Amino acid sequence: MYITDNHMHIDPLKGVGLEAVNEFYSAGGTHFMLLYKTAFDSGTTITSGKDFGKAYDYIIDLSRRINKETKVKSYPIIGLHPAEFHHLILDFGKERAFEIALESLNEIEKRITEGKAFGIGEVGRPHYDVEKEIIDISNDFLIEVLKVSKKLNCPIQLHTETFDEKKFLEIGELAKKYGNPKKVIKHFSPPMVSLCEKIGIYPSIIAREKNILKACEEGKRFLMETDYIDDNERPGAVVGPKTVPKTTKKLLEKGILSKEDIDYIHRYLIEEIYGIEFI
Repeated sequence: MYITDNHMHIDPLKGVGLEAVNEFYSAGGTHFMLLYKTAFDSGTTITSGKDFGKAYDYIIDLSRRINKETKVKSYPIIGLHPAEFHHLILDFGKERAFEIALESLNEIEKRITEGKAFGIGEVGRPHYDVEKEIIDISNDFLIEVLKVSKKLNCPIQLHTETFDEKKFLEIGELAKKYGNPKKVIKHFSPPMVSLCEKIGIYPSIIAREKNILKACEEGKRFLMETDYIDDNERPGAVVGPKTVPKTTKKLLEKGILSKEDIDYIHRYLIEEIYGIEFI
C-alpha cells in the first residue's frame, strides 16, 4: 500500500533530518514531496537569482540522500517561498526583488527540465497580513510561475493566506488564464473538495483526522500532507511526520476509506499530477 505525504520539509541543519523520514516510514509512509524552505535554511546568501541555484541543489542533493539512505522515495519541489520574496523586497526594493525572483524562476525551470526537481513550490502570497502592494507584486510573480508551470507541464504548490470560496475562485481564474488548473495544488487547503474540483485545482489537506473526515464528505479528490517543518524549536509542527500514514490507516480501519480510495489518493492522483510513476 502506497502512502504519500504531499508536503513535508526535512531539515538536517535545524531539525532531526532523516530521523523524521524513518518515523514516516515506520508508520507506513512510502513517498513524499520534499519541499524547499528558504535559501537561508540551507546557509545560502542571496545577492542574485542565480544564488538560489545553490539552495535548490541543496534540496535536490538532500532528496538523493534520503532515497539512498532510507526506504522512502522523496521528490524535490523547489520554489520561492512568499515570505522569502517579501524579505527580498525589504532588502532590495520591489524592482530588483522582482528581477531576482524571475532569475530564481530560471534556475527552477532549468532543474525541472533536467529532471532534477518535480514541481514548483511553495509559491504564492504571504499567509500573514501585508500591505496591498506586497500582495500585488506577489500575484505578479505568481502569474509568471503559472506560465512556467504551463510551459513545462509541471505542478505548483500554492502557499497563501487562509482561503475561502471567494479566494479559491480568484485563484481558479488565475490558474485558468495563465496556467493549467490540473497542475495547481493548494497547499494547506481547507477541505473544500467539491469547490476545488469545480475550478479544476487540487486541495492538499493537513492530515488531521477531522480534516480528512470533512474532505471525505465531498469526495476523494484530494491529497494529504503534514507541512512538517522539521525545526527543533517547533517540534512536531505543523503536524508530525507519522500523521499521514496514521490517519490513513485509522480511516481504513473505520471503513471511511477503502483500499481503492487510498490507492486513488496516495498513488493515482500523485502520479497524475506530478507525471511520475510509483514502482
